[in-house]
Amino acid sequence: MPELTVTSEIYEEYDYRTKLKPNQNGNVISEFPFLLPRVISKHRFDEDGDLDVERPCKSVIKIEHSSKTKIALVGLQVWRGAFLLGDLLIHLGLNGELNDKNVLELGAGTGFTSFIAAMYAKKVICTDIDLGGILELIKLNAKNNKNLIKSQFKVMPLDFTETEWSHQLTNEINNVNIVVAADVIYDDDVTAAFISTIQKIMNTSPPKVLYVVMEKRYVFTIEHMESVAPCYETFLALLDKVKAENVHSAWTVEQMPLDFPKYFTYDRVKELVLWKIASELV
Repeated sequence: MPELTVTSEIYEEYDYRTKLKPNQNGNVISEFPFLLPRVISKHRFDEDGDLDVERPCKSVIKIEHSSKTKIALVGLQVWRGAFLLGDLLIHLGLNGELNDKNVLELGAGTGFTSFIAAMYAKKVICTDIDLGGILELIKLNAKNNKNLIKSQFKVMPLDFTETEWSHQLTNEINNVNIVVAADVIYDDDVTAAFISTIQKIMNTSPPKVLYVVMEKRYVFTIEHMESVAPCYETFLALLDKVKAENVHSAWTVEQMPLDFPKYFTYDRVKELVLWKIASELV
């Protein structure tokens, strides 16, 4: 049976496409608009004594990407979870929670959310599997968005299925404070490998905080006679198992409310979920 071809839902919700010529045949270049509030160090008042509110400016992220791919190469597309994670990172950045922090993104795909993190963090390590030209695409998109990137920015390979890391990657992970991932759950085997990877990362010093964004993808099964989100259920089951059996660090796991501002143009559907995991070495 041939492998299915899939297309991200966001391309049908809004028309982000441009007429710019992509670097690689078969790709497209989209511009994703967002509001960028300014960080004000101190309050300013006008001549009447009223608070001078500085309006957010409009900005865009320019991303070259595929408009459809095989399932194994979905990282070459942009998915809805990247927008939600981008909203969170802007929210954290405006509150100063990314100041002097080293951020690691897992399964970065096109690099979309790593570029947002790089507006506020001290350093960003953008990682994905070295397959299908994904790492080269991230580097290309980093050049397209160099105006947004204010931090040190590094692109490195990280495969969830590999248990041995390079010395260079290990050193970078050991200095990470915050880990982020969006839309990396789409297959049970990949989910299991992802859980193993975050367990290894979260068991290193210093203590780390992980933010994971997922979209529940429902399918109807004869077994359950209802629509279920199997990959999401697998994620929760494996997360509970690791949390209970982990001996190297204690994890605090919580599903976060999506009550922070929306800066990107997309539909924040009810299937989107955000999990926060904080580790404390024991």
